[in-house]
Amino acid sequence: MVEGSMIILGIESSCDETAVAVVDDERNILSNIVSSQYQDHKPFGGVVPEIAARAHLTHIELIVNKALEEADLTLDEIDGVAVSGGPGLIGGVIVGVMMAKGLAIAKSKPFIPVNHLEAHALTARLAHDISFPYLFLLVSGGHCQFLIVEEVGDYTYLGGTIDDAVGECLDKTARLLGYAYPGGPTIEKLAMKGNPDAFLLPTPLKGQVGCSFSFSGLKTAARKVILEKKNTTSSFQADFCASFQKTIGEILVDRARHAFSMALEKKPEINNLIVAGGVAANQYFRECLAACAQENGALLVTPPVSLCTDNGAMVAWAGIEYLKRGFEGSLDFTPRPRWPLESLKVK
Repeated sequence: MVEGSMIILGIESSCDETAVAVVDDERNILSNIVSSQYQDHKPFGGVVPEIAARAHLTHIELIVNKALEEADLTLDEIDGVAVSGGPGLIGGVIVGVMMAKGLAIAKSKPFIPVNHLEAHALTARLAHDISFPYLFLLVSGGHCQFLIVEEVGDYTYLGGTIDDAVGECLDKTARLLGYAYPGGPTIEKLAMKGNPDAFLLPTPLKGQVGCSFSFSGLKTAARKVILEKKNTTSSFQADFCASFQKTIGEILVDRARHAFSMALEKKPEINNLIVAGGVAANQYFRECLAACAQENGALLVTPPVSLCTDNGAMVAWAGIEYLKRGFEGSLDFTPRPRWPLESLKVK
C-alpha cells in the first residue's frame, strides 16, 4: 500500500477519446487532457473501431506528455499508472494497456488495470465526499444499467438494457433528423424550444417489475414519426425532440423507482443515487432523476459535466481507490472487450 500523498496517471482509450489525466488522492485534478476523435468518425455517423484504434496509437504518447507537462510533473514523481483495461473497443483498449504497461515497467511503478465502467461508478467520489454503499445508474452510448456499489470492486447488478443503450437511441434518432454524431447534445438543445406534449411515444417496460430497460421500440417509433415528416420544419424538430426527451425521462424515472425499491430492500442505508456516463450530462434527465431520488429519501449526485464523458481523471481516481487498498495489477493482465462490473470481487 502506498502511504501519504499519492499521485496517479490515468489513461483512457476504450472508445473514441484518447484521454490522460494526473490526479492526487486529495481529489485534485492536476491535468485532464482529452483528444476527441469526433471529426474522424463524423462522416460515418458513429464510432468506427479500426479508425479509433489507429487514432489512439497516433496520439497517445503526445497526450501522455501533455498531461505530465500540464501537471508540472515527471514520470518519476508519479506513484502509479492506471488504465482502462476494458470493456471497450478492443483495439483502443490494447493501445492504452500497452502504453500503461510500458510506462510502469520503465519507471518501476505500480500498474493498475481499471474496469472502465467502475471508473464511471467511482467518479462521483472524485468530485464529492460520497460514502458506500450507493445506487448507481450508468447511462451512455453503450451502457445502461443499475447497480449497487457496495465498495470498490464489489457490485450488485440490479438490471440493465435488454437491447439498446439510451445514448445509442439518442444518437441514432438525431441522425434521422439530420444531425451528426454525437446526437444527444443536439436533441437536448432543440428540446428546450419545443412542446414536450406534442407527440405521444411509447415507454417500453414502464411499470413492469424490475429495473431493466428497453429502447429499441422507442427508437423504431421515433423513426416512423420522423420518416412520415418528409420536410421536417424547425418547429417539428423542436417539438419532436422535446417529446422524445420527455419520454426517455419518464422511462428513466420509472426504472429508477423500481431500482430504489430493489436496492433499499438489500441496503436500507443507501441515501445517494449516482448517475454517470455521457448521457448524465443531460440537464433535463438530471432534474427528473433528482426528483425521483428525493421521493426515495436520497440525493442525486452527478459528476461535473466534464467528467461525465470518458476521461482520464476517472481512471486515475479509480487507480487511487485501488492502490490505497493495497491492490496492484499484474503485468500479465489481458485487455478485455467485455468485463461485467458484477464480476469484480476485490476485497
